[in-house]
Amino acid sequence: MAILIILFTTLCLAYANGANDNFKGVATLFGSGTTHYRRALGWATFTTFLGSITAVFLAETLIESFSGKGLVSAELASTTEYGAAVALGAGLTVLIATWIGMPISTTHSLVGALIGAGWMAESAIKMEKLGSGFFLPLLVSPILAFGFSVVVYPCLTRARKKLGVSSEVRFRAGNDVIEVHDGMSIREALLRVEQLQAEIHQQVTFQNRYLGKVLGMQGGRLLDRLHFLSAGMVSFARGLNDTPKIAALLLLAPALGIFGSTALIGIAIALGGIVSAHRVAETMGKKITPMNHGQGFTANFITSLIVIVASCLALPVSTTHVSCGSLFGIGTITRQGHPSVMSKILAAWLMTLPLGAILGAVSYFVISSL
Repeated sequence: MAILIILFTTLCLAYANGANDNFKGVATLFGSGTTHYRRALGWATFTTFLGSITAVFLAETLIESFSGKGLVSAELASTTEYGAAVALGAGLTVLIATWIGMPISTTHSLVGALIGAGWMAESAIKMEKLGSGFFLPLLVSPILAFGFSVVVYPCLTRARKKLGVSSEVRFRAGNDVIEVHDGMSIREALLRVEQLQAEIHQQVTFQNRYLGKVLGMQGGRLLDRLHFLSAGMVSFARGLNDTPKIAALLLLAPALGIFGSTALIGIAIALGGIVSAHRVAETMGKKITPMNHGQGFTANFITSLIVIVASCLALPVSTTHVSCGSLFGIGTITRQGHPSVMSKILAAWLMTLPLGAILGAVSYFVISSL
């Protein structure tokens, strides 16, 4: 019975993770208009699953960390009641956030549930492990992403201009091009769309294009390909870093083993993303900051670099926080971010760990009483 409980709750957590996290890697593809929702989601699902499978070979230390060993007593960490409570508490936290469309951190949810369930079980929480093993990398990584975005994006913009690649914005009513502007920001383009629609009483859309060649290839086409590649890298990095954290809980069902646990989690994450990612997709893709293709590529490149390096060093970082940190940086440097949405996401981040702890504690109380 206990094994069935931990299997069910852990797979529910993986599903919730996919629903809340799967689209984050390709949010910039969707938000910048590089591709449509279904194609972006398919690319995210495929590359995330590749990361999940790769985690079997590269993420043994992360699996051990998120089993609770070293944070609570070894005796408690090896019980199915503790593992099931952690999975249920974290899963409920992520599902609540997904339902309201807020991109939160599954990692924070897990850490909160690990602490809450341990507290309810009256186990001593090892604060040194909590600080250096969890809180420090979780705190530093989004700050690094923000800082890198602020520094790297202007450098890439200057490099593009030196290579002779310019940008233009085309406004269309139906199939007809009605205006073309050089060097217009995305925010200015959005305002112009509203003005044109009021003037001509038709639906107006716009497209940002890059003109000029780099290495014999059209600049816009090259950037689109790099953007797709960078989005796939983010999703791969997320699968690599997130899957072992959840799979750690399934190791209490020894018949599955590391490979079986990781594969099951990868499948559940993929299903969660396919079925339930649309609300978070809208928030991450459209509401944090308007983006063009270059800005989307920059945010993705920085996010994937930080998360992959952290995974190889067995550091638990939040792909959500790193990705949003990159987007916040882009929004800050372009002065096009939406402060109200950013503040709501920051508030959701601050609430994630305590909510995970409360639900983890309640889950342990209920499960241990059965």
